[in-house]
Amino acid sequence: MNDPVTASAAGTWRLGGLTVNRIGLGAMRLTGSAAFDQGAPSDRDVSRRVLRRALELGVNHIDTASFHFSRLRSANELINSALSPYPADLVIVTKVGPGRDPSGQWYTARPEQLRGQVEENLRQLGRDHLDVVNLRRMPSQSSIAEHFGALAELRDAGLIRHLGVSNVTAAQLAEARAVAPVVCVQNQFHVDAGAGDDVLELCREQGIAFVPYFAIAGTGREQGAAARTAENAQVLAVAAAHGASAAQVRLAWTLQLGPHVLAIPGTGNPAHLEDNVAAGALRLTGADMDLLTARA
Repeated sequence: MNDPVTASAAGTWRLGGLTVNRIGLGAMRLTGSAAFDQGAPSDRDVSRRVLRRALELGVNHIDTASFHFSRLRSANELINSALSPYPADLVIVTKVGPGRDPSGQWYTARPEQLRGQVEENLRQLGRDHLDVVNLRRMPSQSSIAEHFGALAELRDAGLIRHLGVSNVTAAQLAEARAVAPVVCVQNQFHVDAGAGDDVLELCREQGIAFVPYFAIAGTGREQGAAARTAENAQVLAVAAAHGASAAQVRLAWTLQLGPHVLAIPGTGNPAHLEDNVAAGALRLTGADMDLLTARA
């Protein structure tokens, strides 16, 4: 029996002073079959097994947030209970800005509320500092300078090591960089949208990690790939040519957009985890990339 592919097959990138394998794990889907409080709760033991197996496969970058919880599960609690005490090379990235109260209702944090959100992540994860915190911009926000400045103060206070931004435009990325260094940008991005993204290119030029979310789910978003009406025909053609799954092709395409691009596929399924990590070893041809990137 062949040894499984490990996350090192995708290569590495640095988030500030932290080196991560370019294939990571998104924690949202550990909490249930669908997003947040929808669908059936996950099996706690299975979710914990996925986390431990991820580390065995070389995953050292986990993306989470305190607002990733369902009726019975919390992503941060699962991470803490499964992996603490944490390996020295494990980088946990979390997000603040949006919040959910105990009933699950959403709110947008004011700048002065961000410290409470950071401290909640610290408590849930059982840590005294956070490796990377992304400020997730909500659609109603045009400027992020004041919020990002509040996080920069928390970084200076030692609660955070590095800062990133999420769901931002090129102008908002520039706004953040004028306040403090940005090590990563986490934006929605997937093969169905094509590759002509100005933030992706800016990150390449500036040496910033670009971390797409919904790389597998695509237009299915929080509901997952199953929510799409049909798989992209070009994805299916490339998958058949390589003997790979559609999800693996989507991840491989994402990683081949540039060495600064990281992948954080989310899953609560041990078999899907191994398939996702194995996608880091899938090398698409130039013709494959052209086919997948072409817009309809």
